[in-house]
Formats: sequence, C-alpha cells, structure tokens
Amino acid sequence: MTRLAQVERQALADLLLDLGPDQPTLCEGWTTRDLAAHVVTRERRPDASAGLVVPPLRGHLERVRRRIATRPYVELVALVRVAPWWSPVSNPLVEPLTNTVEFFIHHEDVRRGQPDWQPRSLSPEHERALWPSVGLMGRLALRHFPATVVLRAPGYGERLVGAGGEQVHLTGPPGELAMFLSGRQRAARVELDGPPEAVTRLRTASLGM
Repeated sequence: MTRLAQVERQALADLLLDLGPDQPTLCEGWTTRDLAAHVVTRERRPDASAGLVVPPLRGHLERVRRRIATRPYVELVALVRVAPWWSPVSNPLVEPLTNTVEFFIHHEDVRRGQPDWQPRSLSPEHERALWPSVGLMGRLALRHFPATVVLRAPGYGERLVGAGGEQVHLTGPPGELAMFLSGRQRAARVELDGPPEAVTRLRTASLGM
C-alpha cells in the first residue's frame, strides 16, 4: 500500500507539471495551483491542516493555503512530490492508511478536471488497496443519510452504511466508489439502484468526510 501511495503521488506531481498552474480540477474553484497548495498545506502545516476536521480553524487553514499558493509553481510541485518524513499524515508509519486514497482522489481531481479525460484501468492490487478506505468513507459520509446504502464492489466486497431505512445499491470498483463518497458524484463511474427519490438524493448529497 505504501508503494501505491507513492505511485499516485508521483503521477499527481507529473500531471501537475504537465498541465501547469492554471488548469481546472474537480475541486470547485480550485486550479491545479490551488490543489498543489492544499497538498503541501495538509502535509507540512499541521497547525493549519487541523482545519480540515475542526471547523473553527478553517479560516486559518485557508489563509495558510493561500499564502503557500503564491510560491513558484515548480517549487510547489516539488514539495508535493516528496513527502516530509516527519509529517503526521505522511511519515512511513501512517502513509499507507492516510495517503493511498488521498493521493488517488487528488490525482483524479486533476485528471477528471480536464475536458478530455478518460477513465483509467486500475490493477486489482490497486483496487484492493483502496477498498478498505471505502467502508470508512461510507460510514462517515453517509452516517446521517436517511436510507441504507449498500456499497458493492464486485470482486472486493460489500458494506452497509447509512442511517437505515429503504435500500439504495451503489455499485462500482473501489476507486470509483471512493470518488463518489468523497463528494465527486458527477465524475464517478458507478451504478445506483433503488427508490428514485433516494437515488436522486444520494447523487446530489453533500458528501465527504
């Protein structure tokens, strides 16, 4: 899993350099420069990245991210490429858990933000590495969703999440389920089946952890 986190990190850095600083991403309002600054802030400024989970600190997080975004773009991408060994989220002890899905999603944020993007075929090893995160993402993102959501990844497993009630089936490879559950529903290649109102609600819900 560590290797796969590194594969996604290097692929993201390569793509950021290829596209330049001003290209769109799936993160609304963020260019490639903004996304690179987010990655650097998350890894290298734990005082600010706490704002990702502590709402009162979000203003500080955004101010720090904006300052980091003013650095030369090539320098920013170089910081994305190399994980700081001391980082709470990127040190060798925790990186397999914290960065495999994180860098996969941000790589896809950049890929799928481009008008001509095409889905890539992930190896079974890669999909298996992403699958454990899908259940956790589902429990967090859908903990208040008024239905039972069956997360189904053929060949990898099935998880039940949501607050209970009528069932909605959300089916796809682990990578696509991760994109959906992180709030990128419009760019995720999944199948939804269930009561029409519940399906529509899930497609348009504000998801993410």
